[in-house]
Parts: sequence; C-alpha cells; structure tokens
Amino acid sequence: MSGGPLPAQDYLQMIARMPLVSIDLIVRDPRQRILVGLRSNEPARGTWFVPGGAIRKNETLDHAFARITHAELGLSLARREARLLGVYEHLYSTNFAEVPGIGTHYVVLAHELQLPAMPALPRDQHSDYRWMTEFELREHPQVHANTRAYFC
Repeated sequence: MSGGPLPAQDYLQMIARMPLVSIDLIVRDPRQRILVGLRSNEPARGTWFVPGGAIRKNETLDHAFARITHAELGLSLARREARLLGVYEHLYSTNFAEVPGIGTHYVVLAHELQLPAMPALPRDQHSDYRWMTEFELREHPQVHANTRAYFC
C-alpha cells in the first residue's frame, strides 16, 4: 500500500536531494493527435506538456498508473491498456514551491495509450487542454522540450 502525498516541506526536501520517478501519459485520440495541457504550476509552468505524475513510496506501478490516470485524466485506467515507450530523464531548474536554487529531477516512465474522446479533465495542474498532431508538438514554441522529446 502506498502512502499519501507528503507535506509540501517534506516533498521539497526530497526534491532537493534525489530524483523522482514518474509516469508520463502520451494519450492519443482516434486521429492520432496527442493530448497536452497548459501547465499551471512549476516546473514547466506556461508550457504545453503531456499529463503525468510522480510515483509514491511503496506504490506499485499498476496502482500508480491507475491513480495518475484518474488524477490527470479523470479516468482510472490499467497499465496493461498502455504501451511503455521508454525511460526518459527530465531536469528542471525550478520546483513546485518556486524556492530558488532547488531544481527538480525526474526519471520518467513514458506510457502511450489511446482514448476515444477527450474525457472531463481536471484543472488543478493544467489551465487548458488541446489535442496536437506530432508535427504541431515538434514545431509549437510553447510545447516543452521534454514533451517534444517523445516525438523526435
């Protein structure tokens, strides 16, 4: 069984000392466009980014995938419904609390999945959502380089 989210100060101390392991979701619609959200929070605030989230201590990958898809897409999905694209590394000079001098380091397990339509999406991490083609993702100046890397 996994623990809940850490208090903000504990989480910040963890970010200052070690990498986080996370799952990113490359969600495709029937037209093969990819879902991206406009990030509201650091790191990567103000950029288009794929949904995702950190894995918690003692949380299995299957449980983390279901929790993250529910939190990010409003749907609890099974990891077996997705395809592992690979392992990526994301390095940021900022952190969620915007404390200077503390960067964020993620080791990312990128998973691709298909959805028939846009679900009712939560707004706590992203202020807007859109479907983009791979070409748009590679060319749009506001798409974050870490998201763009999934399509190069």
